[in-house]
Amino acid sequence: MSKIVRRERLVPNIHLLEVEAPDIAAKSRPGQFVIIMPDEFGERIPLTIADWDVKKGTVTTVFMVVGTSTHKLSLLQSGDSVPVFVGPLGKPTEIKKFGTVVCAGGCFGIAAVYPVARALKSAGNRVITLIDAKANYLLYWEDKLRAVSDEFRVASRDGYFDCKDYIPTVLKDLMKANKGIDHVHAIGCTYLMYTCAETTRAKKIPTVVSLNPVMVDGTGMCGACRCTLGEKTKFACVDGPDFDGHEVDWNELFSRRKAYFDDEIRSLCYWERQNLP
Repeated sequence: MSKIVRRERLVPNIHLLEVEAPDIAAKSRPGQFVIIMPDEFGERIPLTIADWDVKKGTVTTVFMVVGTSTHKLSLLQSGDSVPVFVGPLGKPTEIKKFGTVVCAGGCFGIAAVYPVARALKSAGNRVITLIDAKANYLLYWEDKLRAVSDEFRVASRDGYFDCKDYIPTVLKDLMKANKGIDHVHAIGCTYLMYTCAETTRAKKIPTVVSLNPVMVDGTGMCGACRCTLGEKTKFACVDGPDFDGHEVDWNELFSRRKAYFDDEIRSLCYWERQNLP
């Protein structure tokens, strides 16, 4: 059992979970993830590591409430425990001096892109952080991200920030204003990563995406997270989660992500009937 140190709602529908896991904290690297179960009856779900503290021996993840298991996680409190919290899993993000790098994130990816941006900045890169938030009240960790960024931009639709366009438009503007963009790293929903990859395709700017398909064991045994890169089958848990966004078969990925949608809705409805007042 792993003890919950902190559970906090950052913005509506987005929660932070800090777990006591000294062995995982000691080995965590940017881009890796953990597998967690909210209780002994829940499913095993992957969550990208958003931060870690070796001295405290804790690992922090940020998740969006979408189904039964994430609803259960959102109800945990400090002092509670989870039966499964394993990691770090997946290959770490490649960190080196690329030059000028755009780190794009949205929803849970706002937190997930933070350790990547931090590491890229430490490696001597010029880091431009581009965040997608539908409204200003959905933006979190702004101070943390600004601290590791040379430039910080927000794409939103509520008029609070300078730009009201969607993230591909802002990325195009950045590409025009910064002709020397050398690398893009995108983390967030599948659509955000897809649009970032499509935006950079014509200019052939290397674009890394962190895929988040359905996983079960997280060690390459079940095959649930398989995806197609070029003409090759890969497994997001052991071959990724980072992949070349220009090689991903996005149509297949979108289709696979919808495979269990009806089951997820039925599960959530059943759980709510049994547990919510």
